[in-house]
Parts: sequence; structure tokens; C-alpha cells
Amino acid sequence: MKAADAAPGRFDGGWWPGSAEPVIEFTELAVALGDAVGPISRVSYHLATWGAMDRKMTIGGRLVRFEGFRAMDPRTVVVIGADGRRVSLLVAPPGTTEDAADTTSSAAGLSGVEDAVALVPLPQGADARAEQRWEAEGGRVAAVR
Repeated sequence: MKAADAAPGRFDGGWWPGSAEPVIEFTELAVALGDAVGPISRVSYHLATWGAMDRKMTIGGRLVRFEGFRAMDPRTVVVIGADGRRVSLLVAPPGTTEDAADTTSSAAGLSGVEDAVALVPLPQGADARAEQRWEAEGGRVAAVR
């Protein structure tokens, strides 16, 4: 997390999840951010980057909603508290090296969004997972004639 007196920017901190399992990682994240955000009410994430999960789950005795979006940058997760406080995190993909994770944390402190996301790689297979999910949901690529 950035220091309270840090320059404003899109991101409030960086996060390096240990896996791509959303139930495990988002639960740990919600518990860890309790002091910064208060009781968590929502977690927003890039739909194709994370595995399947329920849209609602009880964490720490509170109902938390999980919202996956296709239009969201795959390198970000947003956590919103019950009182509206929000934390936007730049995410180092699971499996990256410790140096890459450190770069993500440093990049989260940059004020320019383009500068920050340029330093963080896309999660491996993010594009392929999006296409697979689209195909599974009935989407089809039109044949070229």
C-alpha cells in the first residue's frame, strides 16, 4: 500500500497473489485490506484472468460480492468497503518472480497509469482464457470465406 502522503494516482498499492485461485486469494486479500478499507463489500476483477467462483461469499461474517468484468484491465483488482472506501491494486501475475513483484509494487506508486501498467506483464494466458470462456458461452468466430 502507498503511504498516506504519497502522490495521488490510479493505484493505491500493488498485490502479488500466490495463485490464480480467486476464492483463496480474494479471501486473503479481503482480510488483509480490512484496516485500509474497513468491512469489504465488493471485489472487482478482470473476468478472464481469474478462475470461476461464486458471485457472493461470506468472509469474516460479512457478505462480499465478487464482480468480474471483461473490460477491466487484467492487471488490476479493486476492493470496495461497505462505507464506499476503495483500494485499486496493480496486480503482479501469480508465478512471477520476486523482482517482478517488487517492480509491480513500485509501479503502483507511479502517478501515470500508462507508466504503471507498462511495467507489469499481462497474466499468462489472459487472452486465451477470455477466448475459451467466450467459446464456452456460445460465442463463435465467423468463418472467413
